Amino acid sequence: MRQNWWKVLCILLLVYTLGMTFYIRLNPGIIAVSETTIQPGYNELTLVGFNTHFEQERESLQIFIRSDSSFICTDLIEVLENDKVTFGFITPSELPSPSIDIFCNNDKDGTLFLGNALFCEGITKGAILEDCEVVVKTDAQTGFGYPFQPRIFESIRNLMLHVPMWFTMFIILFISFVSSIRYLSNPKKEWDLRAETSVNVGLVFAFLGLITGSVWARFAWGAWWVNDPQLNGALVTTLIYIGYIVLRAGITDDQKQARVAAVFNIFAYVILFILLMILPRFSEGLHPGKGGNPGFNTYDLNSSLRAVFYPAVLGWILLGYWIYHLHLRMNRLRNKLYYDEEL
Repeated sequence: MRQNWWKVLCILLLVYTLGMTFYIRLNPGIIAVSETTIQPGYNELTLVGFNTHFEQERESLQIFIRSDSSFICTDLIEVLENDKVTFGFITPSELPSPSIDIFCNNDKDGTLFLGNALFCEGITKGAILEDCEVVVKTDAQTGFGYPFQPRIFESIRNLMLHVPMWFTMFIILFISFVSSIRYLSNPKKEWDLRAETSVNVGLVFAFLGLITGSVWARFAWGAWWVNDPQLNGALVTTLIYIGYIVLRAGITDDQKQARVAAVFNIFAYVILFILLMILPRFSEGLHPGKGGNPGFNTYDLNSSLRAVFYPAVLGWILLGYWIYHLHLRMNRLRNKLYYDEEL
């Protein structure tokens, strides 16, 4: 039992992360407004929130619009529901910027923000004559919740599935990389078995990473596949490791098969590292943290998300190693039964 503590830890971590992934609610946020283009003069708009409490907190509810660094107060017209409110305001003919942000305050939700929510046509660039004082509510009790992001909404939960798949793939394929190096320096069948086994298991997590990534891309970017350096690199890497399996199948001599596969495997991992870790950082892409985009840790990896994401990464890595360990034992047994080799 002492030797299997990590298996118990793996089960506990995965039960915890899977449960928390789908149980925890998202924090409040602003989804959209009824119009995206306005004119100078009086405008009346409807604001749509997400997990908000407009009706419950109507007495503390305030809405502001911001042009550049200047705020304009608005008048609440009607609170329709907890997630819907109508407000009106007078847009000056002079604004610092035609792009307008929206802020919404209440005691329970805190300060909610929707950047570039409105575009004002027909204005002259200049200073706002009348400004208003804005109090940002940072002490709101939103509870334990995932950060709200207007573009991805509930799909942020996929962070606990998609990203750990790639972490696990990297670790498992690193085992294969080290095993191939060990085989070239000490050509024992054991090292070849470890290399082959870890590639097979690593490909499983590569496929899972591609599938979960494609589903996320469909929701966030509107297509199952987009021209993104990291997506393309992941696909090329997967095809390279499929080539490793095909290469082994095409060589009948066991020693030659192991030697050629080991060399191929070493270069495959180097290419993997270049395609997924180096090139995307120097090219434009849609992935967070790539091509100038902020990473998750910059704008929305809050303490609640960290409390689930980090255990998820460790849990999936342990599961990947567990599968690798079982598969290696099966390959050892098969090798003894069919080839009568002493490992």
